[in-house]
Amino acid sequence: MVHQYIETIKLKYPDLTIQNYYPNEIGQNNDVLIINNSLVFRFPKYKQGISQLKKETELLEYIKNIITISIPNPAYRSFESVIPGEVFTGYKLITGVPLWKDSLQNIKSNELLKGLALQLVTFLVELHSIPKEKAKNDLNLNDNHPIGEMSNLFNRIQNKLFPLMRKEAQKEVIQSFKTFLNGEAALNSKTTLIHGDFGASNILWNPKPESISGIIDFGGSGLGDPAYDFAGILSSYGGAFFNMCIELYPNGNEISERVKFYQSTFALQEALHGLENNDQQAFENGIKAYR
Repeated sequence: MVHQYIETIKLKYPDLTIQNYYPNEIGQNNDVLIINNSLVFRFPKYKQGISQLKKETELLEYIKNIITISIPNPAYRSFESVIPGEVFTGYKLITGVPLWKDSLQNIKSNELLKGLALQLVTFLVELHSIPKEKAKNDLNLNDNHPIGEMSNLFNRIQNKLFPLMRKEAQKEVIQSFKTFLNGEAALNSKTTLIHGDFGASNILWNPKPESISGIIDFGGSGLGDPAYDFAGILSSYGGAFFNMCIELYPNGNEISERVKFYQSTFALQEALHGLENNDQQAFENGIKAYR
């Protein structure tokens, strides 16, 4: 498959000299190739991922002069086909490695942790503050209220995952969703432009000088509840660092309740993704605590 991807790139960009390449195994929705140790090429694995990649590319173009931290800037593109394996984007590699939880826990300086938190929150404030109505029209984005989004997720979980879950786990999920869907916190939430998958694998940092170097993978971006991005921080790094971040965010305490609910749905969302896209590993990872 990797060789096929290289041939596809050569056909589209014959002047690009490819000296070396290797696959990056992190992507869930895209196969990722690193070329010449300096370029990242992403190929959607699934048909629905093609339109998603196209929307992501348009969004990156839209926000590139607003966001101050490094983000992908796709200079290579191929959207003529609708067949997975023939569609791709490519951008200059952003230096750094994913900021995994272990790396964060190894940082003993509170000042350094606060510095990382400030960088992440600055990015989120910039993104969440982009004028919503203009972005909605310019990018042709759907604006679904979180209650509608979570109701749809709840229905899919009940229909597809409940038959595979133990009864006690089903009851806990029902209680959690009903509390959220009937609560004031969800009713009063407002949507903004969000990253949508703001977890450790998409946050890059340089261990020296211990700073965030870039944010990647905007495939889940769109209009949504800003609390959803903080749920990625909570899920990736735990409560102490999440609290540090939420204190830096304007009116952060108002979204904390929603953050915790969203984070509680992540494993089930992974199981659903695995079930719907024939990804057995993702399904097993997500469902294991509910069996």
